[in-house]
Amino acid sequence: MRAFIPPELPPNPPVELAGLHQHLDRANQALGRLDGLTTLLPDTKVFLYLYIRKEALLSSQIEGTQSSFSDLLLFESDAEPSVPIDDVEEVSNYVAAMQHGLRRIAAGFPLSLRLIREIHAILLRGGRGANRTPGEFRRSQNWVGGTRPGNAAFVPPPPERLMECLDSLERFLHDEKHKLPILIEAGLIHVQFETIHPFLDGNGRLGRLLITLLLCFKGALREPLLYLSLYFKTNRDRYYDLLQRVRTHGAWEEWLAFFLEGTEITARSAAEAAKQILTLFAKDRDRIQTIGRAASSALRVHEYMQKKPLVGIGAVADELKLSIPTVTVALDHLVRLGI
Repeated sequence: MRAFIPPELPPNPPVELAGLHQHLDRANQALGRLDGLTTLLPDTKVFLYLYIRKEALLSSQIEGTQSSFSDLLLFESDAEPSVPIDDVEEVSNYVAAMQHGLRRIAAGFPLSLRLIREIHAILLRGGRGANRTPGEFRRSQNWVGGTRPGNAAFVPPPPERLMECLDSLERFLHDEKHKLPILIEAGLIHVQFETIHPFLDGNGRLGRLLITLLLCFKGALREPLLYLSLYFKTNRDRYYDLLQRVRTHGAWEEWLAFFLEGTEITARSAAEAAKQILTLFAKDRDRIQTIGRAASSALRVHEYMQKKPLVGIGAVADELKLSIPTVTVALDHLVRLGI
């Protein structure tokens, strides 16, 4: 199979937006409600802590990594996970890469090829990706599927054309003249990045991560609350089929309908999850209030563990400036209450 050089964005002929208006309206409404929810959350960090780690797990699992949420928490607490350390390290790197990108964008740094390389360097540091040139665009030919380019399902641009494709993508990213809706732009950029496949490894994870970073960079989200990995994982065959149909048939409208539907479903699910977490924490606080004099310290421990669900008694005592016996009693109450 010959290497594929993607045409520049925006597509020519232009995307037929008329047939996508309903999808786009529903996706924008769901995204707007999710973004608005951030003003109602008493502490967005609690929800983000859980949600970013869930996304890191799902995105890494798409690439074959075997790790659970508890494995990640154990690793972050310097304890021993139940799966190979490389698997958990990859998930932890995803969390760190996402946080780095968000910090840079919040500080005013543009979403650019330079930032993409920085994020990739963190994504692949240590673990199995350490020997796959983290933070460097590839200098050799890669392929998707098969054992060699000749029998591959897809062959990205050759290395000598790589920077040409990437520079074009970066220009589109910062070109305000096309005036496309942000979600349409995000859908186009995701396909283009996956088609260019600029790294030897980590392209899928980084491509999914870029969706959220782009929405934050463009101001569509105040907090990084939208992650499509579960939708892509659930519809894996359809996802890969549509990526390929864009390349072979220019089927942008099919892909964008799928992408917008995923955005709507995911945004609604995230908003519902946030509401359920708020309700759960409120019920827990009401139950803790019934235990009498120990309620004050138990509430503090409960609030701390929302941000760090797996932690040692000594660490909680140090952080909250409580005695170990006080923390122990508080935890006993939380266990007895089923919290």
